[in-house]
Amino acid sequence: MREIFWLFIVFFVPCGSVQGADRARFAVTNFNMSFLSSGVALKRGFFQEEGLDAEIIRMNANVAIAALASGDVDYSLIFGSVVRAAMRGLPLRVVANFIDGSTHALVARPEFKSVKELKGKTLGIQAYGATDHVAALMMFKHFAIDPERDIKVVALGSAAARLAALREGVIDVAVVAPPADAEAKRAGFHLLSRAYELFKFPFVGLGTNVRKIQEKPDEVKRALKALIKANRYIRENKEGAIQVLMEWGRTDRESAVSAYDASVKVFNPDGSIPEDGLRLIIDQAKKEMKIGREVPSSEVSDVTILGEAQRELGLKGR
Repeated sequence: MREIFWLFIVFFVPCGSVQGADRARFAVTNFNMSFLSSGVALKRGFFQEEGLDAEIIRMNANVAIAALASGDVDYSLIFGSVVRAAMRGLPLRVVANFIDGSTHALVARPEFKSVKELKGKTLGIQAYGATDHVAALMMFKHFAIDPERDIKVVALGSAAARLAALREGVIDVAVVAPPADAEAKRAGFHLLSRAYELFKFPFVGLGTNVRKIQEKPDEVKRALKALIKANRYIRENKEGAIQVLMEWGRTDRESAVSAYDASVKVFNPDGSIPEDGLRLIIDQAKKEMKIGREVPSSEVSDVTILGEAQRELGLKGR
């Protein structure tokens, strides 16, 4: 029964078995620019270089957290969800950061020219509590709109479903990540705001179970090294990164180029987690979860192994 359950909730990206390598499962919410670090690490052989037989699995954020806590997946790149799960008491920690700001954007129907015009309107998101939802809430608050009172939120699933709802007038605005933002612009919708232009915080990183950190620190280090190599490849090799995005994300070249140009500046070169950005995520989560106590960074993060990975790669944390 459990096997049937997994068939319905995940979509696998197979890769050839690497003889003698350690099997490692990584959860992402989409095969898009936001999670390209894992795609590049897979397609350009960085996982293999580090002795990992990696499997990238797409699943919703809530499912990914449950799978990470149970050990059904080894790692998740959904940074904010791991932080919130740790604050709820689950034995999870973030161990690196790969994107320094949310790539999500608010795209609205043509009649809306600014975010402030969206007060009282309907927002389409992927899932409640997912990173796109959190990014949208923060963007609205930046423009002095209370999203709890002034915005109706509906969860619609995939970016394609959100754009379809925009076209049909079911919603007034959607939050999407590249390359869906470029598709929305081509369809005549207005891109009103991009999150990383307003504030910076860790958006995509690596999260794992405390048990994994304690029992297999070398595997965690090798996963970190592979993903840091991938990030540096993305920053330094535009054409190669675009080719991977086209293949891995199953998107056309125009959309891939647009996604790369809109996002590459926030790809982190060494995996460092900025303390101020982490505090922003923790404080936002405290408000959402109505937590009054102080939450130390050590409750949600562990960067000890990251430091070792950086030293072995000849890098220094920023």
